[in-house]
Amino acid sequence: MRRNFTFIYSWILLIVLTVSVDNFALSAPQNKQDTTTYFFSPKKTKKKNPLSLSMPPIKAGVVSTQKANIIATSDKILTSVEVYPNPIVDQINLKYVVSRNTNVSIKIVDVLGNNIVTLFSQRVEPGEQTFSYALNNKLTRGFYFVRVVAGTEFVIRRISVL
Repeated sequence: MRRNFTFIYSWILLIVLTVSVDNFALSAPQNKQDTTTYFFSPKKTKKKNPLSLSMPPIKAGVVSTQKANIIATSDKILTSVEVYPNPIVDQINLKYVVSRNTNVSIKIVDVLGNNIVTLFSQRVEPGEQTFSYALNNKLTRGFYFVRVVAGTEFVIRRISVL
């Protein structure tokens, strides 16, 4: 009984609100800049609308010919890290891009996050960098992660060693 009453009451309240909003919109004076059209002509009153909201006119089918010059400034230091070949047999190759002069370290970690091998740890110049490292049976078969750290940013890639 209570659920049925609440359901009916909520629908009645919704209908009353929509009718009152429609009546308010019809009684509001229409600005010349307003692009909203009403099916019924609004009543002309001398009162000023307390909610004077006006939108700029919109012209349908007009395409702007102004060109926007947007320069994408990326705050990222380390981008496009690639590890190849994957799966790895005897040599690991890395390619990455550094946007500014920073310290870079490349480590191989296991699944638990334990540091296995530190491959590289130096300061590098901005630009595309490549790195190769011969494993020479330093890793057993399994899954590992290559963690490349540049400044405060890091990228992790999964590798499998055969």
